[in-house]
Amino acid sequence: MKLARQKITKVERIHYKGKLYNVTTSSGNVIVNGVLCKNSGGLGTPAHERIVAGMIHKAHLGVLFIDEIATLEPATQQELLTALQEGKYSITGQSERSAGAMVRTEPVPCNFVLVAAGNAETVSHMHPALRSRIRGYGYEVYMKDTMPDTPANRDLIARFVAQEVVKDKKIPHFSYEAVQTIITEAKKRGNRKGHLTLLFRDLGGLIRAAGDLALEEKSGLVEKKHVLNARAIARTLEQQMADKIIEHRKEYEVIITEGRQVGRVNGLAVLGSGSGYSGIILPIEAEVTPGGEEREIIATGKLGDIAKEAVKNVSAIIKRYFGEDIKKKHDLYVQFLQTYEGVEGDSASIAVATAIISALKKVPIKQDYAMTGSLSVRGEVLPVGGVSSKVEAALEAGIKNVIVPKSNLKDIILDPAKRSKIRIIPVEKIGDVLKAALYWKGKEAILRKIAAASA
Repeated sequence: MKLARQKITKVERIHYKGKLYNVTTSSGNVIVNGVLCKNSGGLGTPAHERIVAGMIHKAHLGVLFIDEIATLEPATQQELLTALQEGKYSITGQSERSAGAMVRTEPVPCNFVLVAAGNAETVSHMHPALRSRIRGYGYEVYMKDTMPDTPANRDLIARFVAQEVVKDKKIPHFSYEAVQTIITEAKKRGNRKGHLTLLFRDLGGLIRAAGDLALEEKSGLVEKKHVLNARAIARTLEQQMADKIIEHRKEYEVIITEGRQVGRVNGLAVLGSGSGYSGIILPIEAEVTPGGEEREIIATGKLGDIAKEAVKNVSAIIKRYFGEDIKKKHDLYVQFLQTYEGVEGDSASIAVATAIISALKKVPIKQDYAMTGSLSVRGEVLPVGGVSSKVEAALEAGIKNVIVPKSNLKDIILDPAKRSKIRIIPVEKIGDVLKAALYWKGKEAILRKIAAASA
């Protein structure tokens, strides 16, 4: 009651010379001789009525920012919608001083500008009425995750490195070579030719990890070697999982990198998304048997819808190249070996086609090759994502040759030392893939037929 006593003294000095009366109303307002002295929920306020304004009320006449808005419960999104439309909403709930009971006040003003953020795939699951109001009375803006690779933007990344050093207050500054290595990493994480990543939070983690390594070595500057070594430390969960998957598959010879086998191919895939891409080897096996009873290609290995459609489209390629509807005479089985992590997308479709054609025509596939690429029903090899990560995965697995779509060639960002250890073969059509990856000795007539169909 110290504050109340001070107020009483002030009132006594200015307005009143006699006896004082202190009254606390049921709402908690402290009144002295008819003068309102305090409105903070005094001792006379029941515990269940002691409330604290929420963020929508604190944002009154200002801006309310909500990140990952689609993760709000539907009922909460409905309440947010009501607050936006009416400009007022009751304060509901409990404060940290509450005895546990709930309370609801009269509507309180909350007229604010809403700025919300979320991933595209989650925003689509927002409360439809709330999203309709946002789209109808405001703007939906798609935020880019890359920027053009220009000298000015490379300078911005160099500035970002310096800012991270200053913010950390412990790590040393970066040498010119170290900054250039960070810029190269930004190109790689951009996952698009001629672009740099805008996902600076992830890039900042690499900068701090490199700085920590320099501190351990008591180095006055962060050097290029520190950045390269930091890449092994500042790895995403998906990248660490990919390492374990590759290690496990090599240990049990699920990944084969030598010799030749019929119907078996090393595909390439990625875990994660955005700058969190991590490449993995995706072994695929195919078997073709007489019959035609299944009437479709049977694919196993935890495939997503797009991956399943890509497998089915292979029959059109075979009909184009060999002039036969294989589903009438044969049953086709495709297995994505030990794909517990799941497969989505169509970037393995050239690998599936290669495995099936190999099994159908009994032409062995070179196991020191790996491949990635989407395939059109006309046999054209189309670009895919995460190519740099896929090539690195092949290199780490000991594969010497990688087939990629020609249109993805400029997307591949590798250190010169790594680039010299692997041969990258750009292709435009499935015929180019088959010519490079299959061992054609004794089967040259089939190869000539494929070349004629590709022309």
